[in-house]
Amino acid sequence: MAFREAGHVRLNRKYLFIALCCVVVASGCGSDGSVGLASGQEPDPVAVDFPISYTKRSVPLDEDGNMMQPDLRDLDVFEPGAALFIRDRASPSSPERQVTPEAGDPDWDIRDLQVSYDGTKIVFAMRGPFLPDVEDDEQPTWDIWEYDIATDMLRRVIPSDLAAAAGHDRMPLYLPDGRIVFTSTRQRRTAAILVDEGRPQYAAQTEDNRGDAFVLHVMEADGSNIQQISFNTSHDLYPAVLPDGTLAYTRWENTRGRIGMHLYRMRPDGTDTRLLYGANSHDSGSDGDTVQFVRTRPLPDGTLLSLLQPFEPAQAGGDLVALDTSDFLEVQQAVVESIKPGPGQAPVTVNNVRTDDQPSPGGRFTAGWPLWDGSGRLLVNWSQCRLLEQDGSIQPCTEEQLAAPGATAADPLYGLWLYDPASETQLPVVVPDEGEMIDEAIAARPRTAPPVLFDDTGPGGFEASLAQQGLGVIDIRSVWEITGEDITGAGIATLADPAQRTADQRSRRFLRVVRLVPQPDRDVRRVPGTAFGAAGRFIGMREIVGYVPVEPDGSVRMTVPADMPLGLEVLDRNGRRNNWPHRNWLQVRPGETLSCNGCHVANTGMSHGRAEAFSSVWEGAPETGLPFPNTDPAMTAIYGETMAQLRSRISCETDCAAQTPSLDLVYDDVWTDEDTAGRAPDDPFAWRYADLQTEAPVTAACLSTWAPQCRAIIHYEQHIHPLWSLDRRVFDTDGITVLADNTCTSCHTPRDADDEPQVPAAQLDLTDGQSPDQADHFKAFRELLFDDLEQEVVDGALVDRLVEVGIDPDTMEPILVTVPVARSMRGGWASGSDFFDVFAADASHAGFLSEAELKLLSEWVDIGGQYYNDPFVAPEN
Repeated sequence: MAFREAGHVRLNRKYLFIALCCVVVASGCGSDGSVGLASGQEPDPVAVDFPISYTKRSVPLDEDGNMMQPDLRDLDVFEPGAALFIRDRASPSSPERQVTPEAGDPDWDIRDLQVSYDGTKIVFAMRGPFLPDVEDDEQPTWDIWEYDIATDMLRRVIPSDLAAAAGHDRMPLYLPDGRIVFTSTRQRRTAAILVDEGRPQYAAQTEDNRGDAFVLHVMEADGSNIQQISFNTSHDLYPAVLPDGTLAYTRWENTRGRIGMHLYRMRPDGTDTRLLYGANSHDSGSDGDTVQFVRTRPLPDGTLLSLLQPFEPAQAGGDLVALDTSDFLEVQQAVVESIKPGPGQAPVTVNNVRTDDQPSPGGRFTAGWPLWDGSGRLLVNWSQCRLLEQDGSIQPCTEEQLAAPGATAADPLYGLWLYDPASETQLPVVVPDEGEMIDEAIAARPRTAPPVLFDDTGPGGFEASLAQQGLGVIDIRSVWEITGEDITGAGIATLADPAQRTADQRSRRFLRVVRLVPQPDRDVRRVPGTAFGAAGRFIGMREIVGYVPVEPDGSVRMTVPADMPLGLEVLDRNGRRNNWPHRNWLQVRPGETLSCNGCHVANTGMSHGRAEAFSSVWEGAPETGLPFPNTDPAMTAIYGETMAQLRSRISCETDCAAQTPSLDLVYDDVWTDEDTAGRAPDDPFAWRYADLQTEAPVTAACLSTWAPQCRAIIHYEQHIHPLWSLDRRVFDTDGITVLADNTCTSCHTPRDADDEPQVPAAQLDLTDGQSPDQADHFKAFRELLFDDLEQEVVDGALVDRLVEVGIDPDTMEPILVTVPVARSMRGGWASGSDFFDVFAADASHAGFLSEAELKLLSEWVDIGGQYYNDPFVAPEN
């Protein structure tokens, strides 16, 4: 039950709705359900004698007068009617003063409050003024502003109008060294890379084409020296400084198999980017409701305060939880060293908060801020549960009303409250009027700053020579390690031993690195959906950065371009992906080495993106000064080294060629020692673009030497379609007599040698011409990647085949239906495409296509089978 205790209210989950109408003596619930304070009666502020600041805004309403529901993915939203206020202390009796905009000016929006570590300055995002009769994309941008409490001075952090308008800037945060980290659409480094690639500067869109991607930047306190530090393909949000000086932030991942906003961690220079928490914990909302992790900030006890909300939160609110990220990666997944039983997250308050769209008995929160005064108390932005009665009145929720059929939630009334978890009591600090909401607040109390982490000193190491070239390194201990387990059966050491396994007995042979191509908005170029092929925009356009062989122990060490989102794919001997693609984009900063133990399998519910997630199962070289068993005796290892690390170390005494990728698939057995292994080295092979008789998807310079700017960019019409008509006739020794014609279009054509209609071989037409199903595509492209209908020749015409499946009882006529033909290529999955089966060594089309051609086709299908892989080559819509 609820009862008053020294001016406080002790709260019980079940009866929270009753307690809120009894906050203090002489306070009551009005007819509209709002909480009011009687004159002369105030709750005890408990000596919170430092300034507080908060935003007050009008509840955003649509044309019908209903509250507009926000979307966490829409960051450039502009809802004028907000103002920033400050009070000298956290008490209802303390007078408030408006900081910005000027009193009575409703045309501004304000969000994302943060305070400096000394408690003297407040930084926030502000947008305005609203310009009537102006399109949304022509309204003023979101800018970072700073308010000095002592001097009552307000300034825009980036003083230049031109520089400030270069992008939307939001969610600023003071770093311990005085700089400011924030998220922005300006994408400063990404734009510079686009120029280097010969493309115009533009803000890359999110993967779902929702809008410009917001990514993290840092700048000096005066707005100078802006540097981009994160390179996500969607949003990076809500940075927070952890006790060790690293940054936690919310990353919106929007790739195949992983869509959600969970927590990542990095150093303030962008190095050592890792998963922190929650990638597989999105079902932790009410009754398994899908939620996201946003507005995260540290709590004094070392846990992280986070707001749980779905992408489209009901009434803009959610539940506040504490995350134990020191010991847990997920709600039920602890790090390997942890002995805690879990779970990894727990509610911060006793309120029974629902995260779905049902009425929430314990109300809802929009934010929380720890006071850092040793008490564990929080400032919380909270609205009680309110129900809309049939007569239009608003009443606080009761257990009986919530159980009644058709109970309808009224618009929330978010105010500012002081919550004490020790006593489970809650005090009102700022109670808004109906139609208003207090949705953010901070306490300007000094607190100890975390340590300053200087740039370029991450645990992965820093190499100046690579940094100067704009390169980094990815180092994987073994692709045979899956979420901390050796999946080989025989053991990684067995596969690494040439005396026990040949190369062809290892299914994982190469690693491919791909890059998602940044997509421009429609003002830059109107790219039609047909440019993306069967998978649509979901997979996006992709470039191939390069290949390296997987060493016998499964290890990989590879030089990669820095400052761009990269994906990894493990391939078989044929250059086809043989497991799930990497489900999140990696980034390395110039000179950084990003290390990981192994890989993971999708849909296991286990996360692996932190070094401490699992102990590595591959110990590497057993001794220093000796080679790996039965390998070249000249390649002596250091204890614990992987084969890739050993090979790279030796190679980097000269040119680091062993860790430099190639756009070709090249294998050379450098390991097998014939004397000790008892067998000859495995046969080498090289499948090169230079061996193609058709146009290669790379520049001439990249055919011979890989460089950071080298990419394979494959377009269907330019690089794939010419394969079908390439002359593949086989001649006798006289060079004249045709023994066989293996040209694809000699059989896969709707016309025979006499120009009469015929059914194309395997119901697959690979000839030229526009598709009757989609004018933007060649018909051969549609035949390969889309389901089709079986055809037959009837009365000299090629028509869709019809088969009888029954009799219509009304007309007694036969019911005829078409016969489907499954597509032979599956965009994104070459290994699962029937197309390649006929080219196997003992199959009907063996030898018809060269190894280089099969490699080109395999990689094109694996990266999505897109019609174009460059938005500026695709025709405009």
